[in-house]
Amino acid sequence: MTAANQPTVWTLTDGKAGDEQPLIGIAEAMSVEPVLRHVRPRKLFTWFMPWGPVDPREAVGRPGSPLAPPFPDICLATGRRAVAYLRALKAASPTTLTVFFKDPRTSRHGADLLIVQAHDRPRGKNVLTVTTAPNRMSQKRFDEIRKAPPAELNALPSPRIAVLVGGNSRHHHFSETDISHLIDGLQALRRNGASLMVTASRRTPEALKQQLEALGREPSVHFWNGKGDNPLAPYLALADEIVVTADSTNMIGEAASTGQPVQIFYPGGGHPKIDRFLAELSREANLGRFPDSPASGSYPPVNSTPLIAGTILDLWKRDREAAADRTA
Repeated sequence: MTAANQPTVWTLTDGKAGDEQPLIGIAEAMSVEPVLRHVRPRKLFTWFMPWGPVDPREAVGRPGSPLAPPFPDICLATGRRAVAYLRALKAASPTTLTVFFKDPRTSRHGADLLIVQAHDRPRGKNVLTVTTAPNRMSQKRFDEIRKAPPAELNALPSPRIAVLVGGNSRHHHFSETDISHLIDGLQALRRNGASLMVTASRRTPEALKQQLEALGREPSVHFWNGKGDNPLAPYLALADEIVVTADSTNMIGEAASTGQPVQIFYPGGGHPKIDRFLAELSREANLGRFPDSPASGSYPPVNSTPLIAGTILDLWKRDREAAADRTA
């Protein structure tokens, strides 16, 4: 895409990585470097979101506002705190193509296009339904990593298994029994000759993190301690299969982008939405239950990001051409 045909893009979130990174992935798939805008409403205003107004301190035109012009050609937003801001942006800049990812929980969302996963409820003419969340993984990125893999990972013997561990959430909780079951399953993989590439998250319980760190001191195990560059993309690029915890649909979607079998570990708890997501994804990807019922075999990589990016670009070009026709 030439510079003349390249849109300016904002991402609009409250700054949480789990919200912002998927939107950056969309922009990257559009070959655009986005401007990252963060909303910071005061607590009083968050109570009324997504239905209430923007915090007046961050209104359009206020110094330091996340809605300060020049306005973009395209704005990508997600998270309930961003809904009011997207609505305000659309009112201030009607020509901006506004896109919201996930269920905004209100019809007054200000979005020209909603992007929802199949397990969410919104449907309609301006709704794009996809299986997985957008992400920053791509076959091009994986291929580049495989051509020049990190030495410490390349030295691990095959099969290599990426282990993506989340943590406690609103719907899942890791009990002592869960932790033992997960660690025992990983140790069994290692004893059977597999290498492990392990990463934890900020939500990982301390007891589980300590055991993962201890596992990382075993032969043929690489554990990322949170320092330096996140090795998630290299882990996925080099993995022969992936173990991932069920509390994170984003991580499960990233795992499915490899086309390798995905073994899901279920901690205590759960939610019908996550069950619906996994049921939908199982139609396209090979999903197993770790460590009891593993899946095997490859499949075409599952990644909604290129479809999302292409749809948004097509809408933007269509709107721009329509505007040109009106002024001709």
